[in-house]
Amino acid sequence: MAVAFNLSPAGLLGLAVVLGAAITVLVSGQARGSNDVADISAAADGPRAAEAPPFMKMLEVVPDPILVITGQDPDDLIDRRFIFANAAARDLFRITRDSGPLATAVRAPEVLEAVDEALFGKVTGEAVYQPGGAQDRVWRALAQPLPADGGDGRLALLFLRDETEVRRAERTRADFLANASHELRTPLASLAGFIETLRGHARQDEAARDKFLAIMQIQAERMRRLIEDLMSLSRIELNEHVPPLGRVDIGLAAIDVLDALGPIAAERCVSFKPSLPPRGVAVIAGDRDQILQVVQNLLENALKYSPTRGEVALDVRLDLDVAQAGAPRTPGAAYLSLLTPDHAAGLRYVALTVRDAGPGIAREHLPRLTERFYRVEGQKSGGERSGTGLGLAIVKHIMNRHRGGLMVESVEGAGAAFTAYFPVSPRIPVAVPGS
Repeated sequence: MAVAFNLSPAGLLGLAVVLGAAITVLVSGQARGSNDVADISAAADGPRAAEAPPFMKMLEVVPDPILVITGQDPDDLIDRRFIFANAAARDLFRITRDSGPLATAVRAPEVLEAVDEALFGKVTGEAVYQPGGAQDRVWRALAQPLPADGGDGRLALLFLRDETEVRRAERTRADFLANASHELRTPLASLAGFIETLRGHARQDEAARDKFLAIMQIQAERMRRLIEDLMSLSRIELNEHVPPLGRVDIGLAAIDVLDALGPIAAERCVSFKPSLPPRGVAVIAGDRDQILQVVQNLLENALKYSPTRGEVALDVRLDLDVAQAGAPRTPGAAYLSLLTPDHAAGLRYVALTVRDAGPGIAREHLPRLTERFYRVEGQKSGGERSGTGLGLAIVKHIMNRHRGGLMVESVEGAGAAFTAYFPVSPRIPVAVPGS
């Protein structure tokens, strides 16, 4: 099992220096017989079997991305070549061989500049590398110069350490404090005002006391829900870049949530209309608790906006490609992809759609639905809707952790539908009814 350590920039630099020194010794020992860096490059182009240099076999299993780079001409970008890339580097940069032009693997100018500092300036180069994509990863890149025994050849070590968790922890703390202080200010002020009133002229007014205490209880409950949702969102964001490893049956998860929300739906005179696959068919790689939260948040939103004697439909569709899963199903509906997964060839998806018969959502509101605390105003269908404005933000981050997508479609006056679609892991066979 790989163990990740949270290092400061100074500690990370020290690790790169130590690793660079070890590689220098190994490279020098490997090249000593030929006295030529080109021989190491040739070895890297060959199979990763018994003829591969020992240092390559050692670095292959290191969990951090590592590349060994050579170059001679600082004015020729094509001259810079990586002559070794371990498994982690090949996965990060999506390269299929151990050697080739560096520019074909690494396109970030700041990282290439750090490599040039190591190759031609003989100093340690450092950069922050953010490859983009739905998971928003952050890497610390360090380029360390290495002595080369052969001719005019130059060598550098490019070492990357994943800092996503550290950066997200810092951002999560800051966001939590900012959001909590902003959203709690109003209910706290309300509570303080009612307490002052009850201690003053309303002390002996029983009717006013009962009214104020009821309002205070509502405000306290709102603060409790807000803190719970903020903490839930913070936990999800912290591990958003780590894919879940469990197995979840989407159909069974939906049944559990429908059972739990049944009494609330009956109280509001709203009925559920599920259309679910047989047990064991819609199985995906996922975190069961988080998937339950996705289904619950979508169903609770549908219940809030459904009129009395309305109907909330829930259906699960199987074996879809990404275009089918994220396509609208209502003719003439306004629709928008709120989260699109990173492209992966050959992936199939399981899609869960929750549809209500409420007032719908105006087109201009769709892009902001997953913003924190954003609420659509002016679309009342009766009754007060309690909520923190965090439900869809939580759904979006859970779907991102599951490498899935989220889409909304709406017709004003005829309801809205949210579709969450999850990739089916190639390691999990999709059951076929009757097999």
